[in-house]
Amino acid sequence: MTQPFPPIRRIAINTGGGDAPGLNAVIRATVHAALNRGWECVGVRDGYNGLMLPEQYPGGGLIPLTRETVKRITHLGGTILGTTNRGNPLRYPIKDAQGNIQEVNRIDELVRAFRLHEVDALIAVGGDGSLEIANALFQRGLRVIGVPKTIDNDLDKTVITFGFDTAVSFATECLDRLHTTADSHRRIMVVEMMGRYAGWIALNTGTSGTADVILIPEIPYDLQIVANRIKELEHRGQHYAIVVVAEGACPKGGTVTVLEAKEAGHAERLGGIGEKVSAQLQALTGKESRAVVLGHLLRGGTPTTFDRLLSLRFGAAAVRALEEGQSGIMVALNPPMVNYVPLEEATHRMRTVPLDCDTMLTARDMGICFGD
Repeated sequence: MTQPFPPIRRIAINTGGGDAPGLNAVIRATVHAALNRGWECVGVRDGYNGLMLPEQYPGGGLIPLTRETVKRITHLGGTILGTTNRGNPLRYPIKDAQGNIQEVNRIDELVRAFRLHEVDALIAVGGDGSLEIANALFQRGLRVIGVPKTIDNDLDKTVITFGFDTAVSFATECLDRLHTTADSHRRIMVVEMMGRYAGWIALNTGTSGTADVILIPEIPYDLQIVANRIKELEHRGQHYAIVVVAEGACPKGGTVTVLEAKEAGHAERLGGIGEKVSAQLQALTGKESRAVVLGHLLRGGTPTTFDRLLSLRFGAAAVRALEEGQSGIMVALNPPMVNYVPLEEATHRMRTVPLDCDTMLTARDMGICFGD
């Protein structure tokens, strides 16, 4: 939304939440676009920690960003600014006098820190949690543009997020390798994928990697149905099976598998479903089964050309939005253009897999089992 603001002299950029391939490309495009407009650019270290925990940064919680700083970073994974998925300023964990953890709202303190450092506008790069914080900063008068980031591809209002294509490309290569070892040993290979409560990574990887079974959060599964499919493959002469399971998948009438319960300041940590499904399928089929967890491998490495270009487009578009007087919006890909959507709408709901989407229909037409 367009609002009257004083002229921009200095902007900040930060990266929050889990890392994703393409973050450095966003930073590079943002810095070059800002400097070309005569604006100074600084980076906030480790999400918002550079401003909220200044005592941890003797050299300063803000990093000056110049053309030299961002030279040759476009192809690098991770983020030169650092990131964190803990310490949400809206629900910041603090110990009270009795040693109990309490959640307090430190957003006004964060706004004051931006003002103290004479930051006229913020470009916040992150997922749903980071963009929720960005919207809160906007509501308190800070000029903010959001850039969507998550390998999970579960942000509403944008067709795709950068990092997703890289994650799926790498995971598909892993499936190609697992086909050969599974075939050689006549095993079931259960491959656990990231994605939290959305099955985009598992669905796209499993389909492009020709898995035999895909289990996603959107479809509660029955493992007996999966076991029957694997036995059917055996009768056809295929003596192995590839099972892709999203970390947020759960059985009918069951719940998700959690590694770490929710604690103050951060969300619950999903994981362990791969080992569980592997053991159960071995018991149900009598076939040897192994679990493989790709985990954080999906977050790292060089972004694909698609993700690199999308990241550059998002970074440049965020600066253009500031120049146009926008604030409280997120840049989003709605082909063929990058457009703007209100931050509040962007964080309103999770984007999950529609059960009638083309990729789902393709997978079913190929005979892939979803445990239903």
